[in-house]
Parts: sequence; structure tokens; C-alpha cells
Amino acid sequence: MVQMELVSVGMVGGTEDHLMVLREANGNRILVISIGLMEATAIAVALEGVAAPRPMTHDLLVHVIQRLQAEMARVVIHDLRNETFIGQIELKTEKGVLEIDCRPSDAVALAARTGAPIFVTEGVLEAAAIVAGEGEEGSA
Repeated sequence: MVQMELVSVGMVGGTEDHLMVLREANGNRILVISIGLMEATAIAVALEGVAAPRPMTHDLLVHVIQRLQAEMARVVIHDLRNETFIGQIELKTEKGVLEIDCRPSDAVALAARTGAPIFVTEGVLEAAAIVAGEGEEGSA
């Protein structure tokens, strides 16, 4: 597993596409994932620290996790099937770790709210990552 950092989320200029960009924490690989408008908004709101007057869906889920005395352990993007990334959240509970399947964008929206680390498997990075600086003059 490779730890990643959320670099940005936003709209691709001139299109209706929204992207989430993750960068390898101790490396130079970048993973770009196409996500929906609502998921992009949920992540952006968390990154900007904007508080909605009423809890948004991801805020509600964080509150539910806390009320159940669980904790977001980490987010894992573990597979790529038919050009679709597959993710999960891992929750620490008194009975052990629960793995819950979800869209990577929803998992990252939760991580942005809780500070949980984001991980991607080596296989997913090998299949879909790009290397920062590739093709640039003077890059190694």
C-alpha cells in the first residue's frame, strides 16, 4: 500500500468533468480520478473548511461513525475494474476493523473531514498512475 495525499479537486476547464488528484506521499506518482459534481463539491467543501447550516451527507456519516464509537482508520483504493476505481473505508471499532466498500470519492470526502490517511495499492498505481515530471526537460 502506498500512502497518498489529496492534492486537488475541481472541474476540467471547458468540460463538465470533475477530477480528484492524489499524489504519492513519498514519491512522484499522481493518480487522477474522474468523479461526479456532488462528490467534487463534498470534497471541496471539506478542504475549504466550509460549514453547512445543516449536516451534508458526508458530515452526517462522520457523526454516525463517531456516535457508534468507531474511528476512520484509513481509506483504501484497492482495485480498478473496467476503468472504475474501487475503494473502501476502514473503521476501527472495539470489535476490530470493519472494511466497507464505497466509491473512492466518497471515501476521500470522509478522509478530508476526519484526517484519515488515504492509501492506494501498488497494482492500482501501476495500472493508472502517471509520474510527475515525465516528459519535462531535465526530469529523471
